[in-house]
Order: sequence, then C-alpha cells, then structure tokens
Amino acid sequence: MTPAIKLLQKNNIEFTAREYSVAGDSSGYGMQAANALKQNPEQVFKTLLVVIDGNERKPVVAVAPVASQLDLKKTASVFGGRKAKMAEPALAERVTGYLVGGISPIGQKQTLRVCIDKTAEQFDTVFVSGGKRGLQLEIDPADLIDITHAFVADVSK
Repeated sequence: MTPAIKLLQKNNIEFTAREYSVAGDSSGYGMQAANALKQNPEQVFKTLLVVIDGNERKPVVAVAPVASQLDLKKTASVFGGRKAKMAEPALAERVTGYLVGGISPIGQKQTLRVCIDKTAEQFDTVFVSGGKRGLQLEIDPADLIDITHAFVADVSK
C-alpha cells in the first residue's frame, strides 16, 4: 500500500486502484499507463516536479495530461515566477518519496505547491499515479484538487 492510497483511505476519498504491467524502464510512463489501461490520454495525468526561478529548495508540482506537454512558461507564470525547468530526477525522488515513473501528486513526503491542468475538470474521473510504476488511481478531479490542496490553471500545450 502506497502513501497515496493510505492518505486517500484515511480521508475517506473514493478511488479505484488500477494496476498494469510496466514494459521495461521507459520515459513514457504516462502514455504507457494510458495505453495499458485503454484510457483516453487526455484523462490520464502525469505528475511533474518543476523548479521555478532556480529555487531547488522549493520545487513545485504540475499535473498535466500525458497527451500534452507541460508548458514551462505558463507553469512559471502560474507559480509567480519568470522561468521554470524540470527538476532533476534525484531531486524529484528525494522530495516526493516516490520513484520517477511512479510519482503521485498524492501523499508526497514533503508538502509542495500543486497545480493541476484545467483540463482535468472536464472529466468525471481522472487517472494519476498511485505511487509506484504500474499503479494508477482513478479519482474525481475535485477530490484530487482537495487532497493535494491544488489550484487549477492552464499549464499544458
């Protein structure tokens, strides 16, 4: 049981855990999840750690559809910065407590600011990593926003 699942259960939030086989060590984890679960890639979201204005001590979390790219300019702006870059994998793993390819926006080791792409609100449920490779959680986007204390903005392209 992952920290994400424990946190959802503790808060009595409904979700469905969906497991699938991970094919090798790939960088396309999100798209692999969408394909394995036969889901619309617009409905499956990836969790990305981002460094704003070079401040590696306070990375932020952007949650965006796997079918899109994260727009770093938009992301910097919504977090009040000028420039954004993807966090190094080691930093992402250290601050979240999860391995790359299985980073969940839920139940991270450190409390980070979270932005979820506005497209999540068009679905009844969305899929996010459950905290390990090969595990996705299907959850109401409103519950995802609440449990992560996220704000919603346009961060994808």
